[in-house]
Amino acid sequence: MDLKILHIDTNHQLLINQLNDLGFTNHEDYTSSKSQIEAKISDYDGIIIRSRFSINKQFLDAAKNLKFIGRVGAGLENIDCDYAESKGVTLFNAPEGNRNAVAEHALGMLLSLFNKLNKADKEVRQGKWLREANRGIELDGKTVGLIGYGNMGKAFAKKLRGFDVKVICYDIKPNVEDENCTQVSLEELKEKADVLSLHTPQTPLTLKMMNTEFINNFKNPFWLINTARGKSVVTEDLISALDSGKILGAGLDVLEYEKTSFEDLFKVEEPKFRWMRKGKKSNLPEAFQYLINADNVILTPHVAGWTNESKEKLAQTIVDKIKAKFC
Repeated sequence: MDLKILHIDTNHQLLINQLNDLGFTNHEDYTSSKSQIEAKISDYDGIIIRSRFSINKQFLDAAKNLKFIGRVGAGLENIDCDYAESKGVTLFNAPEGNRNAVAEHALGMLLSLFNKLNKADKEVRQGKWLREANRGIELDGKTVGLIGYGNMGKAFAKKLRGFDVKVICYDIKPNVEDENCTQVSLEELKEKADVLSLHTPQTPLTLKMMNTEFINNFKNPFWLINTARGKSVVTEDLISALDSGKILGAGLDVLEYEKTSFEDLFKVEEPKFRWMRKGKKSNLPEAFQYLINADNVILTPHVAGWTNESKEKLAQTIVDKIKAKFC
């Protein structure tokens, strides 16, 4: 089948190269506005996107010949999936492509928090040699609780096999446990977990899931790792828990303030007139200031799945799925 595909985000070059080899026609447009893309999308059978803009009903109505959307990433929250599927549009995503990268990043964050690596590194660079203040704790003997046991959760549990830990998970789907993890109720997870790692998509069930009530239902103080979606955690409630010691530390690759994946939180638009620029202010919330000043918080800019290897794997996964469907 000869498909005409529009690429609106840059990805690994193998994606276009292999689709060309399969006989598809590939066009690239990385600069046009959404309205400009929308005006010509009816000419295309497929679209390849990461997170440049949302694909809503209006866009899908304009895409009269669209057969598929390939999202080079794990989540599909920037696409109106139900409406797309109602119009016969196949959705491809690639959680298989970056699951190992996410798992390694989550483990790195956890070990760094336990051993105060970021804090100690900063102090040594300032000429401080504080050994007792940087005494760490060991992962062995802990219970690690995972919420969400799909591709990412399974990959993280696999990484934990080398430690003497108990790994438990809660998932809305039944019978997801395997040799690396025991599935439990949410109540049991809250009873036993010393570490909580989130591996959930963004859905109505997970939005603002980590609030004060949820956090306080944990029996023990715990460590939080979030490499999933920022809007699952209410930042002000997280800060209260960090301040009280209910949460012992947090590794956050994602933040509530992201409007879409990978958005630059620090970007401030230049005022139109020069006289307005003198007093321009950052649009960052005050709660974020607590996070950036906390020694027991590690922050990264939504890069858990963003390795050189995952860039290639993500592209290859999308090619393979398109090939399986249309060749």
